Amino acid sequence: MAETEAATAATLRTEDWVQAPWRKLEQHVYRLQKRIYRAQSRGNTKAVHSLQRLLMKSRAAGMLAVRRVSQDNQGKQTAGVDGVKSIGPTTRLYLVDRLRTPATITARPVRRVLIPKPGKPNEFRPLGIPVMLDRAHQALVKLALEPQWEARFEPNSYGFRPGRSCQDAVQAIFTLIATKAKYVLDADIKGCFDNINHHDLLHKLDSTPTICRAVKAWLEAGVLLDGVYTPSSSGTPQGGVISPLLANIALHGLEELAARAYRGRKGLPIARPSLIRYADDFVVLCADLEGILAARAAVETWLAARGLHLNPEKTRVTHTLHPHEGHVGFDFLGFTIRQYPTGKHRCGRSTRGTLLGFKTLIRPSKKAIKHHVARTAEIIREHRAAPQHALIGRLNPVIRGWSRYYRTVAAAGTFTACDSHLFAQLWRWATHRHPRKGKKWLARRYWSFRPGHLWTFTVTNGEAAGLALSKHAATPITRQVKVRGTASPYDGNLPYWATRLRAHPLTKSTLGKLLARQQGRCSRCGLTFTSEDSIDVDHVSAERDGGTDTLDNKQALHNHCHDQKTADDRTRRLRTG
Repeated sequence: MAETEAATAATLRTEDWVQAPWRKLEQHVYRLQKRIYRAQSRGNTKAVHSLQRLLMKSRAAGMLAVRRVSQDNQGKQTAGVDGVKSIGPTTRLYLVDRLRTPATITARPVRRVLIPKPGKPNEFRPLGIPVMLDRAHQALVKLALEPQWEARFEPNSYGFRPGRSCQDAVQAIFTLIATKAKYVLDADIKGCFDNINHHDLLHKLDSTPTICRAVKAWLEAGVLLDGVYTPSSSGTPQGGVISPLLANIALHGLEELAARAYRGRKGLPIARPSLIRYADDFVVLCADLEGILAARAAVETWLAARGLHLNPEKTRVTHTLHPHEGHVGFDFLGFTIRQYPTGKHRCGRSTRGTLLGFKTLIRPSKKAIKHHVARTAEIIREHRAAPQHALIGRLNPVIRGWSRYYRTVAAAGTFTACDSHLFAQLWRWATHRHPRKGKKWLARRYWSFRPGHLWTFTVTNGEAAGLALSKHAATPITRQVKVRGTASPYDGNLPYWATRLRAHPLTKSTLGKLLARQQGRCSRCGLTFTSEDSIDVDHVSAERDGGTDTLDNKQALHNHCHDQKTADDRTRRLRTG
């Protein structure tokens, strides 16, 4: 067997992977996925299963699955129980051939890794890391299973779905409460990923026998922690490629269940509860307290039948405007959402123009602000002896990423406050380095004054002169446009999704400008970017070829297209000497 595998690997070449026709492969797989989505939308289950079998046998789908787990995913260098954490082009082609054999359905145990929860050093999130072969097979099954369930998922499910984000969930909440104060069930499922009932999930999966057998094998593969094997009787391992999709399938139906739990009081308009879910976190909104209590009872019964329960420490009933059980408003996904009584000059208006008497505001939560300020302080403390440019290079991604996440809400005041905290932290950093220097000397050494920017922490000399620290307040507030109802990237409306990707809150400013200029398409293969793609910003001409760092010399490429361009540039330089 080993000799056969070695002989097969020897016939494969690196060029076969690097120069693969990725454009044609992606188009072929997307056409099949679109057909699966449309067949499920019209309720043709037989056609769905037939197309899923066709996609699973496709070499194009196998190539894309291996590429995603070995090149595109951020965890591509994380090893499973076999210790393999990085594979080359030749091994990737061999892995594609292994995906087409029945033996790949047999799953190996996952490696358990305990990750500390942010702000909770004594609490850990258990991750399960599958081996590379299982990851590739999971990615292949996900390609076939996701379009089917994208056609079935409820409109207010936003977590771990392509083309949807936290900001969409928050905007959906704002839409529901902007013109009417409501009671809220702020809920959290206790240990959702670790307690999902396997039998219920497999019964709900509704797919081909091959996919069901593979999913069952992964669920029952067990975990390995410090050399000790533990069998799995429930739950989906966090860290697997397909685990988020399986969790969404397990929780599918909650929104419809909450809406059916209550119809309102007699003589009054129907006030159905509305449920908005992001993964295992969800809120239920209703104008009547009775509706919230009815929805909570229905949800608890539904979850109990699936081996899940609400976390009593994180679940509570509150109101968006008035105090209820000692609380007003609620926190969701790092945002604080509540309403404030106001006078007639500042209050909101209904769709008919009548005064509401309150204003709805969504801001970063106090917990999120505290954690962010502590994070910048930790980075500065770790760089007490580091040069200024190293500190700026470490702080800038943290500041920009946090600011972009919250730039869709009323966060201008929060950004200014965070800049004030950061200035105080940097001033302590400077005085610690130069305890005998005066304030003016420190200001001239580490800060510069630029019109419109006030005092900016800037490198004033050396090779990195001019490198400046980003400010929270420099991030403009841009309102989020919520995704359309049940729209999905598999519906074929690629221009719509490309436009949303350009305006995504976490899209970097440079990348956003390039996507707008390229109309959301890769400049090498011409395919439209999706939220699932790994996108690189590349220099058209490198500095050694006379290129500059301006926007005109940059382009947005797929990660694999970037690899192909790099290989072509290297070959061209070798030929020209």
